[in-house]
Amino acid sequence: MNKKISIYLSLGSNIGNRRKNLELAVKELENNNIKLIKLSSLYETKPVGPKQRNFYNIAGNFITDFNPQDLLKVIKDIEKKLGRKKTYHWGPRVIDIDILFYGTQIIKSDNLIIPHKEIQNREFVLVPLKEISPEFVHPVYKKTITMLHNMLYNSMDRKCLIER
Repeated sequence: MNKKISIYLSLGSNIGNRRKNLELAVKELENNNIKLIKLSSLYETKPVGPKQRNFYNIAGNFITDFNPQDLLKVIKDIEKKLGRKKTYHWGPRVIDIDILFYGTQIIKSDNLIIPHKEIQNREFVLVPLKEISPEFVHPVYKKTITMLHNMLYNSMDRKCLIER
């Protein structure tokens, strides 16, 4: 058994019952030895890329003993179980689960980059993350989640989030 590690995940859905999809995903994570510590509120966000239905997004802090590659495999299996199908880049999804942080580790492999490379550019990630862990320090940028959010928000023309 590996040592337990704190991880942060981002979850989103824009197909079917979005709220239920997120609830089922969290339940599946917990059923697979990925224990929920803290969950953000639900946010409705405009999609990045092609025109499509708005997403519901949440962020969660979890504890697991999976190594990063095994964690990715479990997450992909959960997405598939909940009905995610391969579509096009930034296409609609029943469920999307991204690994944001794995402790404070920096991981770069062919199929996995942690911290997630778009965190600092995504309000739909930063707002829920800031709610649950505002002082967490991004291991690459050496800035808190609050600082990253403020930097992004100050550079944006509009706010795209609606708290639910």
